[in-house]
Amino acid sequence: MLSPPVPPSRPLVVSSDEELLDDVLRVLAAAGAEAEHAVGGPSLRRAFRDAPLVLVGADCLRAGALRSLPRRPGVVVVTAAELPPAEWAAAVEVGAERVAVLPADESWLLARAAAAIRDPVARGPLIAVGAACGGAGASTLAGAVALAAPDGALLVDADVWGGGLDLLLGAERAEGLRWPDLVGLRGRVAGEALLAGLPEVAGVHLLTADRERARPVPAEALAAVVDAARGTGRPVVVDLPRPGPEGPDEAARAVLADADLSLLVVPARLRAASAARLLMTAEGTPWAGARLVVRTHPGGLGIDDVAEVVGCPVAGEIPHSRGVMVRGERGEPPGGGPRSVLGALARRLLDEVAG
Repeated sequence: MLSPPVPPSRPLVVSSDEELLDDVLRVLAAAGAEAEHAVGGPSLRRAFRDAPLVLVGADCLRAGALRSLPRRPGVVVVTAAELPPAEWAAAVEVGAERVAVLPADESWLLARAAAAIRDPVARGPLIAVGAACGGAGASTLAGAVALAAPDGALLVDADVWGGGLDLLLGAERAEGLRWPDLVGLRGRVAGEALLAGLPEVAGVHLLTADRERARPVPAEALAAVVDAARGTGRPVVVDLPRPGPEGPDEAARAVLADADLSLLVVPARLRAASAARLLMTAEGTPWAGARLVVRTHPGGLGIDDVAEVVGCPVAGEIPHSRGVMVRGERGEPPGGGPRSVLGALARRLLDEVAG
């Protein structure tokens, strides 16, 4: 089971200034809030994503860890003195809604914190799906997970050279925006408006490539789309491309760093399992915390054999089925039907990430 997320009622405080930190924690305590404190590492990234309010001390405005995070609503810069121009520019860059100068703005900050606790931002889980090698079935699994979400999901095709997930779901003729229309997105985006402009199949909003206008997906655009859709409370499933010679690109690394669940699909063959081991153990790899899903084959390795080669337990199995391939070629959505093993796996994975 995955570790439970930090409760969304806890505001995040990002500061190493002890005096400022004491003042901010006192205000939050008066608002009835227990704060989460982080200045770097995975704890900062996860808390920054989930917190209803983020209070950034002026001392951390220029920190690389903070500047590398995607922009989000509900960020307030807190300072004990008026900011000089360079710090004001940094506050604008992180998307701050206001600069609160203490103690003059203490009453405003108290009211803002109380409002954030009463009405926390609901965020959907992020699930990243990738493959140890070509043809492993990552897109099929990603589609099945998105389709299994009971209240709808966003399925994002991050591999614009992969032919298009709309073909997998039979939505190639569906009206709506594709990646070439959205590569210029940056910063905060209205989630409901974004989803309304995308093709929809069986409750799944789909953002995929355009086979007539293939363009790389900038990391900033992918982050903006994912953040906007999660802000609506829906799950977001991202089908990631295979890493290139230099490893996962910037966009894939950002998704994997923020993901609540990362799934690596591995065919039950020795070379594929060996490739998965390299992918998960390489220095600095973002796949280190992924869970394995094995696609079995007649005459291939057993589940336990794959786990031993990769050095990681297996979270699930996609059994070999010619019917899955045939249905995929016909554009029939994967994982359908009450007896579908793939559908059952997708529902179980969603249940796990929900806590």
